[in-house]
Amino acid sequence: MAGDYRSVQDYLFSLKSLGVRYGIDRMRRFSELLGHPERAFPCIHITGTNGKGSTSAMLESVLRGAGWRTGLYTSPHLVRLGERVQVDRSILGERALSDYALELRPVAERLGREGADMHPTFFEFMTAMAFLQFQRSCCDVGVIEVGMGGALDATNVVLPEVSVITSLSLDHCEMLGDSVEKIALTKAGIIKPGRPVVIGRLPAAAEAVVREVAARQGSEVLSVREQFGEDIARYPQTNLEGDYQRWNAATATLVARRLGARWRLDEGTIARGLQSVSWPGRWQRGRVGGRRVIFDASHNPEGAEVLEANLRRLVSELGGRRPVVITGVLGAVRAQPLLETICHHASELHLVVPQQARACSFGELESLIPASFAGKVSRDTVEAIFPGPDQCTVGGPDDTLVITGSIYLLGEILSRLEPARGPGEGRLQDF
Repeated sequence: MAGDYRSVQDYLFSLKSLGVRYGIDRMRRFSELLGHPERAFPCIHITGTNGKGSTSAMLESVLRGAGWRTGLYTSPHLVRLGERVQVDRSILGERALSDYALELRPVAERLGREGADMHPTFFEFMTAMAFLQFQRSCCDVGVIEVGMGGALDATNVVLPEVSVITSLSLDHCEMLGDSVEKIALTKAGIIKPGRPVVIGRLPAAAEAVVREVAARQGSEVLSVREQFGEDIARYPQTNLEGDYQRWNAATATLVARRLGARWRLDEGTIARGLQSVSWPGRWQRGRVGGRRVIFDASHNPEGAEVLEANLRRLVSELGGRRPVVITGVLGAVRAQPLLETICHHASELHLVVPQQARACSFGELESLIPASFAGKVSRDTVEAIFPGPDQCTVGGPDDTLVITGSIYLLGEILSRLEPARGPGEGRLQDF
């Protein structure tokens, strides 16, 4: 398998056939067999329905700006699998991925022989790669984003300096629970005894659950609302657009302050780090084929609320002119609030089906468009809309395009627009 990245991709894809098997025992055993690489570096552990990726990127930027060598583990990737595992924001390359796959495969197979349900999943395999990469790269600190939930997520084998819960709403209910209280209990599972937890703007019922868990664990709670209030003007600034990014910036700021003096994170360092964050696909502006384009991965009900505010502000910016929207979504539960929001503000709508098994079909998307929407609706494909780099076939030179919905859709588009990123690896997504 060494040197043959295609065979590595095929092997990793085969692990997806194991499905999303929620539980932490396999990862604990996997880490044990690898000599516990996750214990080789201090870390920050971040969960939340939305905002955990942006907050992770913010904290990485702040820490790297202070001179520390950083590891950043996030999911899913946009285009390349190696984006998930970064050291000082350099992604894991094909050679390193191949070498890790060669090293880890026999360990995974040994684990599989220990029990019918013990072979590591795709996400657990990637998590092990991240831990090893951060250990061997001598990272001073790792910023670790939870894959899904918290308590039973593979990343929850870490003992963090600080735990973080960015936000909370109903999403992945089939796995995490059908109420905010149940989901809060799952996400609060990352709180460790005696280790502080920073919480973003959570619903009152969810916050009560998190505080109860923290009290049992003897963990200090630092709250964005308590520290910054409700007035967004009091919140830290960041180069990422949108009020919600200022909420995330406040969360990152509280984490950085709580880490303490030994990390050399004074207020100036924090502010500079928040102004130099790189996190593509979050209300990211650009130009394609002479058109203004905004990429935004709003993909669930809470994200629809943020999208509503952003689109309203955009229409105001454009003097009342409505954008052309391109969207594709995974799952009707997510699609319905997004489409309702989009149709409040769009001039026309181009529907795309992302290349993922759970993607909504054209018919499903069309059935969720409000009857009151008077704009043009088209069935389209990524290839037809973006036939090549800097090429776009929808809208006119004076139009603004908003691409929103599934992060997987954004990845497919970016791989066509920016071929230097390399070929897309959409099939190596988790769920």
